[in-house]
Amino acid sequence: MGAKRKQSSIAVTEDLKRAVMYARVSSKEQDREGYSIPAQTKLIKDYALVNDLQVVGEYVDVETAKQSGRTNFDKMLAYLRKHPNVRTLLVEKTDRLYRNLKDWVTVDDLDVEIHFVKEGVVLSRDSRSSEKFMHGIKVLMAKNYIDNLSEETRKGMLEKAEQGLWPTFAPIGYLNTVGVDGKKIVTVDPTLGPIVQKLFEWYASGGYSLKDVSAKARRAGLVYRKSGAPIGASTVHKMLRNRVYTGRFEWLGKIYTGSHQPLVSEELWGAVQDVLDGRNAANIRANPKDFPFSGLLTCGHCGCALVGEIKKQKYIYYHCTGFKGKCGEPYVREEALAERFTHLLSQLRLDESIFTMIRTALHESLADESREQRQAIERLRAEADRLQKRIEAMYADKLDGKIGEGFYRRMQAQWRDERDRCLRDIERHHEADDSYIDAGVTLIQLAKDSHLIFEKATAGEKRTLLNLLLSNCSWANGELTATFKEPFDFLAEHIAQTASTAISEGPEKGQSERWLRG
Repeated sequence: MGAKRKQSSIAVTEDLKRAVMYARVSSKEQDREGYSIPAQTKLIKDYALVNDLQVVGEYVDVETAKQSGRTNFDKMLAYLRKHPNVRTLLVEKTDRLYRNLKDWVTVDDLDVEIHFVKEGVVLSRDSRSSEKFMHGIKVLMAKNYIDNLSEETRKGMLEKAEQGLWPTFAPIGYLNTVGVDGKKIVTVDPTLGPIVQKLFEWYASGGYSLKDVSAKARRAGLVYRKSGAPIGASTVHKMLRNRVYTGRFEWLGKIYTGSHQPLVSEELWGAVQDVLDGRNAANIRANPKDFPFSGLLTCGHCGCALVGEIKKQKYIYYHCTGFKGKCGEPYVREEALAERFTHLLSQLRLDESIFTMIRTALHESLADESREQRQAIERLRAEADRLQKRIEAMYADKLDGKIGEGFYRRMQAQWRDERDRCLRDIERHHEADDSYIDAGVTLIQLAKDSHLIFEKATAGEKRTLLNLLLSNCSWANGELTATFKEPFDFLAEHIAQTASTAISEGPEKGQSERWLRG
């Protein structure tokens, strides 16, 4: 069913401040649980009336599983960009406006005054930087909470993984089929499976580059299943890294023993990893775990991996593997890389007083979420009770001969499904405890101390820490380039902004405005 959308223009009263309003529900389930569009629009219009605001445009989005995206959200943004005299946006609460941090940044760039009606919060250009930062933190944690309550699909996939079943679309070399017990499983593709086996054997020999082995696999008939197009080198690289071909697989950071037939042995897969990491070179003697940056860095010139190598039996250098051909990037000492990573992580350094303020804001956001959680449970319980009464009343009608057996069974099954859905949702709300707040505080604590932790960590701990905080790390011309992962990118950006504000505004703004000392 397509998304329902509404947009209207309203006559303007010249002496009132002009505003647009936005309302959203993300699914029929939210509509049933009390987030209905009429409820949101009534609340916003009453607020506008009391606060002498003239609503000049209404924008409404109802998202469905079949149609994602927010057509009228984009239209609203276009309207605000086109009408600089309309600088006020009214919305029920934070999670109705933002689905992710990108939405928050987009709206923030418009320089509008945002009224979160239900939360009693108004944000504008004149708001203190600390207020904006706190709001951003609440946006982040609200997103985490919503994710925590909307993981039915991922939860089902995790349950499959724990049963040893590959949870998603079968990788090349396997086919999705239905087992004798009715469960969806993967089985070996009789056409492509043997080619995948050969692919691993060829590459483990060390006699082929990634480009060469990809061409060899294509000549053997390795193609994409759906399109039939020849397989690309990047896909071959991912296949060679994928543990699923050994009969075991990684899902959400944990390794499971699968029930599917392996195509290669653990020994063969390990040999392939050695070649990919460049560890089969004769002059590499150390344990790969002694190289903290192996598997983290790529060459900024050609995109190949940077691997560690010991020189003079004591110095560790990193160099490009040159899988795509000879590369001119010179060797770099491990100490130089470590220094650059330490400097990068220092961007997450927070003043202790600001960390305390963030922790307080996170726990305040928990109180709001807990209240809505209780309200949702009450609504779901009432709906489940109503459906149960319907089932019981209909049973009496069947006994009295008022309805037929076929109609009774059909409606009973439908209402039981709806009742069970309500009961499952109640259970989800009960299970979604406040541990995500503690996790958020712990992550921010880790981020602010990460540069100190990194300096004292072992090689393996360094690699784990960098994998948690960073992505897209590359090295070229003596410079390290990396991207902070979410939510650390958000944290680094606003620490930098606040430091800049502190310098430009001076000490008269107060210590709370300065987030970073000195």
